Amino acid sequence: MDSSDPSKTTDETRNPYGLWRMAAAARVTMMEMAVLAGHLLLYPTGVLQEPPPPALVPRQRTAPPAVAQPSGPPHAPHAPYAPSGPPRPSGRTPVAGPVPAPVPVADIEARTGSGADGQLPVLLLHGFVDNRSVFTPLRRNLRRHGWRQVSALNYSPLTSDVRHAAALLGRHVEELCERTGSPRIDLVGHSLGGLIGRYYAQRLGGDVRVRTLVTLATPHAGTRAVPFADPHPVVRQMRPHSALMAELALPAPDCRTRFIAFWSDADHIMAPTESARIDHPDLIIENIGVHGVGHLAMAVNAQVVAGVRQALRGDSGSFEAVDAA
Repeated sequence: MDSSDPSKTTDETRNPYGLWRMAAAARVTMMEMAVLAGHLLLYPTGVLQEPPPPALVPRQRTAPPAVAQPSGPPHAPHAPYAPSGPPRPSGRTPVAGPVPAPVPVADIEARTGSGADGQLPVLLLHGFVDNRSVFTPLRRNLRRHGWRQVSALNYSPLTSDVRHAAALLGRHVEELCERTGSPRIDLVGHSLGGLIGRYYAQRLGGDVRVRTLVTLATPHAGTRAVPFADPHPVVRQMRPHSALMAELALPAPDCRTRFIAFWSDADHIMAPTESARIDHPDLIIENIGVHGVGHLAMAVNAQVVAGVRQALRGDSGSFEAVDAA
């Protein structure tokens, strides 16, 4: 056939799906750049740890006071934990301690926002080399929809061990529960923040405190992206087949926390993208697929934020895939 024959088409014309994928990828990239630019403007506002709000109830412990070291495979040494009590059959060490007279339910509802709609205090955990400013839109959205206790925790950018960060999270959660009078809270974690929250709930007995953990673009199965970052110890812990991933794969039959994992087919920091799903036979899990949202945008996308609100309300089993393209 003559090469000038107009009936001859190019590969792109014969495959419009390829053109659509290229356009979609360009759109995700531009959105990621826009989110990054906006976040860089907000970043200085979140460098310092936010001051705790005044206590809403008399200072008393409504549940166990300490988080203990997990048992399991050996790992690199880090700051010591405070062990207490025998390990559970699942290999976790529970939180233990005296339980005083409970705060009246009506009093907790009135002063913490945990009323009939199931709203508990919410704690937000940012991702790797980030800070609490990434959650500025989400925090405003939650407060606009009735959540009265929304706070964010900065963990150190020098953090070198997810386990140690999870132990520090446990201490902060105890302080938050004591301050608000609520025996349980909800956690929302973006990227590494979700992994820290999961380790706390699954391996350190934090399920006593955490009702729901919502993770956004978290490498639950590890990620192979950004190979040049391997010198950082936390990056190595986020790799598939790391010792940390092996610990999270251990049995956890007693874990009471409900896990909601949002993952996106356009998240190129997750390699493969499905690594942001949770796959564990013992955990209470819902994996929510999101279409067309990049890694950074997962914390600010309107459809994802609406899904987070739904998860925090405890609307179990009613999620559908989110098309945010």
